[in-house]
Amino acid sequence: MPWLAGTGVDADVVMSSRVRLARNLVVPGRGGEGLKFPARSSREERAEVLALVKARILEALAGQVTWVDLHQAKVTDRHLLVERHLISKQHARGRAGEVIPESATPAAMAAALHGDSAGRSELDPRGVAFSVPDERLSIMVNEEDHLRIQHVDPGLSLAEAWREADRVDDLLEDALDFAYAPRFGYLTACPTNCGSGLRMSVMLHLPGLKLTGDIDKVKRAATDMNLAVRGFYGEGSDAIGDFYQLSNQTTLGKPERVILHELAQEILPQVIEYERLARRTLMAKRRSALEDQVFRALGTLTHARLISTEEAMGALSLVRLGVMLDLVRLRGREEDHRLVNHLMLLVQPAHLQRIAQRELDQDQRRTVRAEMIRTRLGK
Repeated sequence: MPWLAGTGVDADVVMSSRVRLARNLVVPGRGGEGLKFPARSSREERAEVLALVKARILEALAGQVTWVDLHQAKVTDRHLLVERHLISKQHARGRAGEVIPESATPAAMAAALHGDSAGRSELDPRGVAFSVPDERLSIMVNEEDHLRIQHVDPGLSLAEAWREADRVDDLLEDALDFAYAPRFGYLTACPTNCGSGLRMSVMLHLPGLKLTGDIDKVKRAATDMNLAVRGFYGEGSDAIGDFYQLSNQTTLGKPERVILHELAQEILPQVIEYERLARRTLMAKRRSALEDQVFRALGTLTHARLISTEEAMGALSLVRLGVMLDLVRLRGREEDHRLVNHLMLLVQPAHLQRIAQRELDQDQRRTVRAEMIRTRLGK
């Protein structure tokens, strides 16, 4: 996937840029009332939406996307799509609910997906279309809204991601009737998304600010500017490996170009410079301590026999920082950058089980993960 390549503008700090559009349907023959939004609709209505949207997407984007019916997919395959940032955790589960921990057994993971009082379950009709082979584009159907259109590009590239998401939105709007009100704009399940339905976000790697103790200042400043700060997998997730998603909080009353300008031209350059300043400060005033942390992390990755996802991500974060500061050289800077980024994906539970080609419990995953990291770093 391009966002793992370590390319793009400001790629030392910005791993990827994402633009997401929320849309809901008005179905002909229903008197203009439209269908209820997914959280309030019946399973039959969600099945109707899925059948309609699936046909329109595959027709409008013929040859460009592949389709997955999530209600028919295996649990591990759904988690694989979450780890690749193609669907959300909520979409994988088919309902809002508890986060499934890594320690869960395959049976417990399946049990956690049983239905709830709202009638949503792993069997809820829902799907995703995503572009192949680059996976930049994904379209979630029957998540919080009927459609969630997202486009992801490497580095700081919000303008490029916005152009592509807008292009796909236009193609689908030619084939589908979206719920729209002159006063409120596009109508969405969450009021904060009304208007343009636009959410712009970037995945930031901020180990420098974490090590200098300034990360909380950035979080508070972002909140004061009405921005959302989330973890590695977005809403409801933790910031593992010093990765944070920063996005606009509301869309109502703000044109797309204003949101884009504020993020790409005013806010993000400051955050990027704060992180780079923190890295320069560490190199100037705490270089020995920093080198010690980086090489201890590298030693853990190259010698550990058991390692969890959280420990692996923390160590990879430090090694990635060392690569960016020219403290670590395994092959070459660009190749090292790609390798570390790639490992951050492969250490995730579903990818690890795909590599092993079998289901693994927590202890088995820790063993296989450590072996995989040693093998790939040692080549």
